Amino acid sequence: MRFLLTSHGSTGDIFPIIRLGNALVKRGHEVKFATVAFYKKFVLDAGLEFIQLPPDWEQERFSEAMSNLTKSSNSIQLLKLIYNEALPYLDEIIEILRKELRSTDVFVSNYVFANLCELAREANVPCAVTTFAHNVVPSYSKSPFDLSIKSFLPDFIKFRINSIMWEIADKFICWNINNVIGKTLIKNQINKVSSYLLNPADKILISVSSKVFKPKQVWNDKFVFSGYLRWQEKEDELLESKIIDFSNGSRLPILTFGSVNFENSQKIMERFIRNWPNDKKIIIQSGWANLSITGYENTVLNIGKISHDQLFKHASVVIHHGGAGTTASVLHSGVPHIIVPHFGDQFFFAKQVINLGVGLRLKRDNWPE
Repeated sequence: MRFLLTSHGSTGDIFPIIRLGNALVKRGHEVKFATVAFYKKFVLDAGLEFIQLPPDWEQERFSEAMSNLTKSSNSIQLLKLIYNEALPYLDEIIEILRKELRSTDVFVSNYVFANLCELAREANVPCAVTTFAHNVVPSYSKSPFDLSIKSFLPDFIKFRINSIMWEIADKFICWNINNVIGKTLIKNQINKVSSYLLNPADKILISVSSKVFKPKQVWNDKFVFSGYLRWQEKEDELLESKIIDFSNGSRLPILTFGSVNFENSQKIMERFIRNWPNDKKIIIQSGWANLSITGYENTVLNIGKISHDQLFKHASVVIHHGGAGTTASVLHSGVPHIIVPHFGDQFFFAKQVINLGVGLRLKRDNWPE
């Protein structure tokens, strides 16, 4: 079969789709991955055909966009910021995907741009979305809002209340998305977004371990728990030697904020090193925020790009932002978490880690101290 996959965003949005595509290739299917040029090497290394979508940004522009997202105060505002970033390129994205769908048997998108499944429906192509944001997986057994539903109420009443709340949340999110991209969709002869949470595609693959999270009763059988779709870069032998020499074979604390970017990162790191024990070694991954500390070569090792699995096998604890991919990789490594969530579902992942008893959360304002 011929699969067309697409995703935009940070590596946490891209790598799960690459993992899915690689698995399909190993099953003998033809797989194309439509995304930005920034991820072309990863796509080709996984054995997938690359289809370029706009924007053609470099690392600096992606980091700037991520910095803007950290300023969002809630999930709705975050979604609107994402769609506003995509709006100037949406016409071209639609044109390219529409062309590719003419020779496609199955279409898969990530959940942020699930509305692109309308293109597949238009072409009579089955469609699926992948999501790691399991806090928005609809379920009759929980509400999308923090409601204190009395425990003495019968389950069927609580289920009905939760059902209504999910329907309200779905309509509210669609209304906000359509306010940003609705005119562009209509101009391209695509229906406005009618369901973001409850019916985004023919199948919704929840790329989370059901042992970490699974509601008692999901919305319907379209929602399937696939388990983590983890993809790793190739290990770097030179970095491996560098880490071993620095650590003397011991496990060390590791600090990484992945694709998160924020203002005044250098000042924040200066606050951090003032409070760090003078005799304690730490490894700091620069990430999209370009985190680094100079002048402490005996106790601080600054490194750049490296696979999670290669890095975290040297960890005693990982201090991170709570991104979906990083959280999954730290869980996989079996070491404790210290999570500093910045925006979006990172707060939810921090809560899940606490519930599992494998880590704790620090507030963004005072984590360096």
